[in-house]
Amino acid sequence: MALATRTARTSALRTLWGSTVGKKTVMATTGVIMLLFLIVHMLGNLKIFFGPDDFNSYAGWLRTIGEPVLHTGWYLWIQRTALVLCVVLHAVAAYQLSRRDLKARPQRYAHRPPARASYATRTMRWGGVILGLFIVWHILDLTTGTVNPLGQQGHPYQNVVADFRNWYADVIYIVAMLAVGLHIRHGFWSAAQTLGANNRGRDRALKATADILAAVLTVGFLIVPVAVMTGLVD
Repeated sequence: MALATRTARTSALRTLWGSTVGKKTVMATTGVIMLLFLIVHMLGNLKIFFGPDDFNSYAGWLRTIGEPVLHTGWYLWIQRTALVLCVVLHAVAAYQLSRRDLKARPQRYAHRPPARASYATRTMRWGGVILGLFIVWHILDLTTGTVNPLGQQGHPYQNVVADFRNWYADVIYIVAMLAVGLHIRHGFWSAAQTLGANNRGRDRALKATADILAAVLTVGFLIVPVAVMTGLVD
């Protein structure tokens, strides 16, 4: 009985994943999870304006979440694993949906698609590629310190300051955060449609929410490197 139940569940999950609706639902759900993480991550980053002691204490606290049930640092690795899984599922679903869409329309449009739709599609596609590359860079930069030679192990505040004193790190970060803003602006609306949150009465509010979220997150993330570049944070 238990084996039959597990088999049925596995079959149902495969059927869901194989459908267009299922892939869109996976994209929407993982997108919401990553959006919530970005909001919390941005708020944490802003603690840098309270000085090295506060920022380093906050970074240290993150390593102790879940104690004594979890060992030191385990929560962060659980979080990283979950986020990587979300990124992979999001990217794979997006790629497969794109390929499926192309196969459904093997011939070029007789007339050009609406400019707004075309712009949104290109923004999501290339924005996703940029963000994928940035995630790899960000891990090597501020998690492992591989590409941040001036950083100091166990000193997050000093690592951030050292990082944003390099012009190329600033350029990479700024481009990535602009891509984040555009991705959220278009992705939030798409996720709302997929999850059934939109209707005629809510469309305007949802679009305004998408614009506000994109603007707040973009500014919230960019203010840190700008503060380091201008000497406000040192």
